[in-house]
Amino acid sequence: MNHEVKQVIVLRTDLNISIGKLCVQACHASCLSMLSVKDSQMLKKWNAEGAKKVVVYVKSKGKLLNLYEKARSLGIPCSLVRNAGLTELEPGTVTALGLGPWESSIIDKLTGSLPLLKGELRFED
Repeated sequence: MNHEVKQVIVLRTDLNISIGKLCVQACHASCLSMLSVKDSQMLKKWNAEGAKKVVVYVKSKGKLLNLYEKARSLGIPCSLVRNAGLTELEPGTVTALGLGPWESSIIDKLTGSLPLLKGELRFED
């Protein structure tokens, strides 16, 4: 395996949730997806390369579910995050998708055209 390995987190931005909640959903997606990887060499390579992660977004549940189905059909380890509903969202709300870690060139076929999550965090006293 001579290719770069990365993980991509896809967040929904249509849910109108706090930045803290969005961060938690990204963390859930990262952990759950990593745990779905059965190839120990892939995990070792990813870790040795610095455990690269990229965060992108979609604006609908339908787009997120479509990416999930395509990832599964390509054999990319992945995991959907369904919120427990304890704070801001209804139970079962699909919030995020974790892809990989897996070969970048394969993940990029799905996510390479998605926009990076950008923005400015503002912390108030």
